[in-house]
Amino acid sequence: MKIKSVSCSPIEGQLPGTSGLRKKTRVFMAPGYLENFIQATFDAIGGGQDKTLIVGGDGRFFNRDAIQTILKMAAANGVTKVIVGQDGILSTPAASHLIRLNNAEGGFILSASHNPGGIDEDFGVKFNGQNGGPAPESLTDLIFEATKNITQYQIVDVDDVDLASIVTSYIGGMSVQIVDPVESYETLMQTLFDFDAIRGLFESGFTMCFDAMHAVTGPYATAILEGSLGAAPGTVVNGTPLEDFGKGHPDPNPIWAKTLMDLMMSDAAPDLGAASDGDGDRNMIVGRGIYVTPSDSLAVLAANAHLAPAYAGGLAGIARSMPTSAASDRVAQKLGIGLYETPTGWKFFGNLLDAGKVTICGEESAGTGSDHVREKDGLWAVLLWLNILAVRKQSVSEIVTDHWATYGRDYYSRFDYEAIATEKANALMSDLRARITGLSGQTVAGLTVASADEFSYDDPVDGSVSENQGVRIAFTGGGRAVFRLSGTGTQGATLRLYLEQYADQTGDLTRATQDALQKVRDAALAISKMQDMIGRTTPDVIS
Repeated sequence: MKIKSVSCSPIEGQLPGTSGLRKKTRVFMAPGYLENFIQATFDAIGGGQDKTLIVGGDGRFFNRDAIQTILKMAAANGVTKVIVGQDGILSTPAASHLIRLNNAEGGFILSASHNPGGIDEDFGVKFNGQNGGPAPESLTDLIFEATKNITQYQIVDVDDVDLASIVTSYIGGMSVQIVDPVESYETLMQTLFDFDAIRGLFESGFTMCFDAMHAVTGPYATAILEGSLGAAPGTVVNGTPLEDFGKGHPDPNPIWAKTLMDLMMSDAAPDLGAASDGDGDRNMIVGRGIYVTPSDSLAVLAANAHLAPAYAGGLAGIARSMPTSAASDRVAQKLGIGLYETPTGWKFFGNLLDAGKVTICGEESAGTGSDHVREKDGLWAVLLWLNILAVRKQSVSEIVTDHWATYGRDYYSRFDYEAIATEKANALMSDLRARITGLSGQTVAGLTVASADEFSYDDPVDGSVSENQGVRIAFTGGGRAVFRLSGTGTQGATLRLYLEQYADQTGDLTRATQDALQKVRDAALAISKMQDMIGRTTPDVIS
């Protein structure tokens, strides 16, 4: 086996502090581009010598080719063992579990999450650390610096590995173990939930539609829901992973999962609708006639988690990303447990989970999870909902409205402004930051600003500080607006505006969401000068 050193150039694309690299697929296919990032990662972790790694992805276009490159580079960098999902398939939570189960030093996860796939769409790769979670900023900063300075990468010239057969093969002294991507994940789920109770729920006539969106969760949902739990054949739709996700957008929200939403709002609706995204870490929950926002879902799951065996002893604490609504805060306060507000990004939950400070975490972008892995987990959330439904013997609507009657309701929505010229988006945020200190006490569009700041996070575990995590504006009367630039797009900039309005138990809990948010929305648009700064106020996506 001959190791080759191949020249490569520095790359652009990764942002400092981000967990991975996400660009158009054709960019990744350019000679040396993927290789630069992989070699930079090996350099940042001190090489591959004697390490065990996990590799897999969501099956999008270029997934298999990228895995072959990573395997050949791993062998050249001295890795001892690589565990790969059959056909290159691994959901992100399943990959996190395999890292932890096998005491691996980390793993490469190939996905652009909820972004579209195909040769003309998006691809991504990130490195997860030894705890199974996204690499911390201290490591991603090292990778980022290495990508800018690297001049060559190491690779071996060998035939491709057979990814289709569950066998162990070798590249020189490195073993490549192909594993069933579902098996160990399903075993983990069986330790968390009351599968007998959920089977009984389906046996009672309970119906469900799970839209896998032609993404990675299809095989997992089919094996667990239809196979182990006895849901009717056809419960899982769009269950075969496709390289282009069937030309769809694998983002589980009311816009991109419109077919499911239309079904759930119709007379033919099953009892539960659910969906997951490209790499299986996000989820959408819909009851008959009711959409459950991710913020509300997190709160309901936290309030009822004790009904599942794994959480019967209670929760250590709850963590949410800063843009997520305060609905889960009220649950934590009532339970008398820890409450943490972090920047967006699952890696910030990792320290809290490892330290035992929290048990359940969630983000408004449809990601929820617990201490069973170190990633958000879409199918886990669906199974916890099923466990709660099986025990409470109520509908989704009844459970949610009961929750609002107990805790009040946080009306919530997110506006996405996509493909904005980067300089315009940056100018809007810079202008907001410059005016933050003068906003308090001002009355805008009929609302008075109670406070305004730029969110900064002091990690209670390792003491690290993460600044510039979004502009927060709180209004008297329980309203809030948050402005943040997203790092998940691959062209231009995406500006996200998060709107929230709290109504306590004595208020009107049945208003249409956008009506309840109108005053906060009008005030936010006026304060940000959005029309002047980016030339529009109508978002591309409302969720």
